[in-house]
Amino acid sequence: MEFGITFKGFVSPNRARNLVRQAEEAGFDYCWFYDSHILWRESFVAMAMCMEHTTKMRFGPCVTNPNIRDWSLAASLYASLALQSEGRFDIGLGRGDSSMRVMGKKPAPLARVAEFTQKVKAMVAGEEVTYGECEQPVKFPWAVGYDLPVWIGAYGPKALATAGEVGDGLILQIAEPQLVKWFADQALSAGKAAGRDMSDFKIQAAAPAYFGDRELCLEKTRWFPAMVGNHVADIVEKYGTDSGLVPKSLTDYIEKRKGYDYSKHGQSDNPYLDFISDDIIESFSILGNTDNHITKIKQLKESGVTQYNIYLDNGDEENIIAQYGNHIIPEFK
Repeated sequence: MEFGITFKGFVSPNRARNLVRQAEEAGFDYCWFYDSHILWRESFVAMAMCMEHTTKMRFGPCVTNPNIRDWSLAASLYASLALQSEGRFDIGLGRGDSSMRVMGKKPAPLARVAEFTQKVKAMVAGEEVTYGECEQPVKFPWAVGYDLPVWIGAYGPKALATAGEVGDGLILQIAEPQLVKWFADQALSAGKAAGRDMSDFKIQAAAPAYFGDRELCLEKTRWFPAMVGNHVADIVEKYGTDSGLVPKSLTDYIEKRKGYDYSKHGQSDNPYLDFISDDIIESFSILGNTDNHITKIKQLKESGVTQYNIYLDNGDEENIIAQYGNHIIPEFK
């Protein structure tokens, strides 16, 4: 089991440097950053900075999208960061939820996500690539053949199939073991149906962790199911509540959802939190004492998860990292 942490761009640079050093020492494998350049500071600048203060941790956006940067610029950025970190760079990729919608634009279609994955991986590896926005072939003369791992964030059936068919891993913003298995099995099945060897395919559960009594944990993580509900609402709108393509447990929990403020995406002061029950918060996150955390992560591992990625958005970041380093990560290494 791998362990990761995720930052938003409002963490001060000095604190980010200290947190990544602490996390690497604690045994964390990955450091991810939200990539939504209007809501938070530019993530790739922060990643480059943090790379210089670590030697083993891998870095990447969780998640970027195909529409926010020209593909040759994106590939050059990824290949450069991979080179200067000595091969410690992945990307998480999605359709561009908050990043695009906060500007009033639409997320990318899944066909574009798949094409971006294939074309950018090829450019990073040093191959000559032609793509729609560029009339001339692109080839980086300085590329060193890096094989860029691409994790695809997905929930709906078609997005999960895309992740399995072209991705190296799947990102699920949820820590509910049964739902994780339901999602992951679809991606794995699609990959196998496409003739891919899925033995090294990775599954990430990205969700908050918090320590303390129940009421405190619920208060600190109530924002998270709202962020997830935003994605689920898109799926339900597309497929309907009775299609059988989305579990009833997901459609039921967003039934009373009235809206979503993208300017408050993933933040505790988002005004659209009233529809979230305490049971949903507990189900979607990892909360409570050390034993609760260990038990839940073991359940996630049994469901196919290969990495638990903690959204460090609740405050108390230093303590969460320390608790995991001292008591939880050693149980899985």
